[in-house]
Amino acid sequence: MTTQLAVSSLALEEGFGGALLRGVGAIALYAVVGLLLMLVGFYAIDLTTPGKLSQLVRDGAPNAVVITSAGLISMAFIVVVVINNAGGKLSEGLLSALVFGFVGVVVQVLAVRLLEWVTRIDIGNLIRSQTYTPASMVIAAAHLALGLVVAVAIS
Repeated sequence: MTTQLAVSSLALEEGFGGALLRGVGAIALYAVVGLLLMLVGFYAIDLTTPGKLSQLVRDGAPNAVVITSAGLISMAFIVVVVINNAGGKLSEGLLSALVFGFVGVVVQVLAVRLLEWVTRIDIGNLIRSQTYTPASMVIAAAHLALGLVVAVAIS
């Protein structure tokens, strides 16, 4: 009797395997969407920043590293909120995550560029400098703050 009770307690519900596979598939698809949005975000920052930001980061320019790091974190805020808020069927969730994520990235980049213009920080010279400049923290803070604002606006 004890053996039969133990076996029936460990039995999985019918359809559990299929649900598990669908869940794993959804995780993989959302991870791909997230990666795609992060890449779009990085290249949007790179393209809208004077100079080749990715090369400056590889060369170890400290201000470029600070600003790029903050930009990537801000993009991650947006991507996380977009994926968290994606609802409905899997296809609808993936599509809404792509659309809202893309719009969020565009808004984020435009807002940061506007803030840089308002503060009159010469971002081109700043990121090319091989010496850390505290003004890079202002741009980094702008990325993080605006990333949070855009992420909350999406939610």
